[in-house]
Amino acid sequence: MKQLVTSIMVSLISFSSFGQTDEAYNQAIESFQNYYNVKQYDSIYGMFSDNMKQLITPDVLKMQMDSFHELAGEFEAFSLLKSLPEEKIFKVTHKKNIWEYQMTLNDENMITGLKPQPHTSPDVKVIERNTTKMIVPFKDEWYVFWGGTDVVQNYHVAHENQKYAYDILMEVDGSTHKGDSKNNESYYVFGKDIIAPCDGKIVQIITGVHDNIPGELNPGQLTGNTVVIETGLKEYIMFAHLKQGSIVVKEGQKVKRGELLGQCGNSGNTTEAHLHISLQNQVELFGATGGKLFFEKILVNGEIREDYIPVKGDRIKNIEN
Repeated sequence: MKQLVTSIMVSLISFSSFGQTDEAYNQAIESFQNYYNVKQYDSIYGMFSDNMKQLITPDVLKMQMDSFHELAGEFEAFSLLKSLPEEKIFKVTHKKNIWEYQMTLNDENMITGLKPQPHTSPDVKVIERNTTKMIVPFKDEWYVFWGGTDVVQNYHVAHENQKYAYDILMEVDGSTHKGDSKNNESYYVFGKDIIAPCDGKIVQIITGVHDNIPGELNPGQLTGNTVVIETGLKEYIMFAHLKQGSIVVKEGQKVKRGELLGQCGNSGNTTEAHLHISLQNQVELFGATGGKLFFEKILVNGEIREDYIPVKGDRIKNIEN
């Protein structure tokens, strides 16, 4: 079975270089802003040093920038966040979220390094694990494809904003589907109900994202159709890649444990139908820090486990549906 692809990060190229004046950096970031907002990517390419141009083509840059534009939106404002000997770090406000840009220039004021990453607010408290008691957010028995606290069992651990997230699906006789692998309806988990694992309030909804043809990706809409629940303790549970048109809750709505949220789908940056679920310390994924999501009392491989964090290969379900 192919590895599920659910990358929630975008990065451009980064190289070490020499220091340059603040004025030069301000001019560079302003030029980048102007070119980026009108999608004049050839002009951005013209700002790159020869070394940068040897390692990225204009076509690849265009593909990366188009994806980033969909992810972040227009570049609205910037301020200098940190000045280091070999680079400057800018806080950049985009229409959809806030980023930090690491930029380096050479002696000719050409860009030799450019790396955007989500901005993390120092005011947001990190959540190590959930305190709110949880059931698993589905009926029947599902299979944990990625889960656990080390990167071997769970590649999400390497990514701060989705640390300890799960990718969960259904598997029968070693396969996730029966029939045409290019048809979403062939996948056992596609269209299955997703339910609230706890009481809470709906604080974010993303809808209108099409379900991919299996094997294809949608990097411009990373989480696809999405629901985020806020618990009474300000824990945030994200459900990603839901089926287009299936979400039945609205922002601001209060939900009870077990209440229907939507259905499992194949929307966003994913190769096949599954549920991505994670605990984070704020509503927005970008700039969040992930936490460990434990379940109160569930069946794991046929045995009752309490206060349990599922790992790759586990088959899990609620004790009562």
